[in-house]
Amino acid sequence: MRFGLFGKAESGDAKAEAKRAAERLKVQVREHLGLPETAAIAVNEIICADPACPGSETVILVMKPGEKTRAYKLQMAMAEVTAEALADALRA
Repeated sequence: MRFGLFGKAESGDAKAEAKRAAERLKVQVREHLGLPETAAIAVNEIICADPACPGSETVILVMKPGEKTRAYKLQMAMAEVTAEALADALRA
């Protein structure tokens, strides 16, 4: 899913692709962090219209019951996130 102030509306194909990318990342995050099924994972792609921003950014939120939400950010679109980039972000 892409959010942004001046982003274009997504087509059905783009939405389906974004959903597949988000689901792929959720599975990888759950496996990498060894998260239980009770943990919720949110993956979103944010488009920043500010020239100082990197453009697209993938934000991953990990929410475990009774714990503070953890946020991980990757300076790339969801479709560009590799297993190595994700592992690096999750170590930070």
